[in-house]
Amino acid sequence: MPSPTRTPAPSPAAPTSRSRLARVRVAVRRAVLRRRRLLAAALTAVAAAAGLAAASEPPPATVPVTVAARDLPAGQVLGADDLEVVEFAPGSVPHGVADEPAGRVLAAPVARGEAVTDVRLVGPAMTTGRPDLVALPLRLPDAGAVALLRVGDRLDLVGADPQAGTASTVAAGVEVLALPADDGGTGPAGLPGRLVVLGVAPSEVTEIADATARRLVTYTWSEQ
Repeated sequence: MPSPTRTPAPSPAAPTSRSRLARVRVAVRRAVLRRRRLLAAALTAVAAAAGLAAASEPPPATVPVTVAARDLPAGQVLGADDLEVVEFAPGSVPHGVADEPAGRVLAAPVARGEAVTDVRLVGPAMTTGRPDLVALPLRLPDAGAVALLRVGDRLDLVGADPQAGTASTVAAGVEVLALPADDGGTGPAGLPGRLVVLGVAPSEVTEIADATARRLVTYTWSEQ
């Protein structure tokens, strides 16, 4: 009797690409989990090193500059409350910043945060770049007339002799450089009027000074 023929067992199906990808993912996940502590420690070390490097870098260089603490008008006598010190980058510091502006008089308005420079203060720097002018403080007897002036106005100064009944032009086309704050009309030696700072030619200083001592000096707006 013939022996029965055995049928071979079916071979297992070849693994698909999807199953292989799944096994790779599982292997990677297990590797990461096994090394998670090592990875965490490495990341912590990198963060600490970056922090130390940032802390060790020197801060950017700055320069202290005195600026106006608020908007200030021309004629203001600067007090400690009018000023504050801020840090400027070296390349942004304005030219001619005043070293000690407290106690000095503003020749022109200054906006809040603006650096206080020498040209903004009553003094010789007011005529910087103008060799044809010198700054001359002059007390005009009529404070009300001075109140009508503005910095930059051009004036003709007129000297009048009440006893002789004569008047003549003392200087023509002088420029108003600054209008200090009204001191109530009580200047040195009790002189009335109000102070104004004028830009005049050096050759005119003596004649203007003589006129203010001998005559009543007033002004008209110049046509120059």
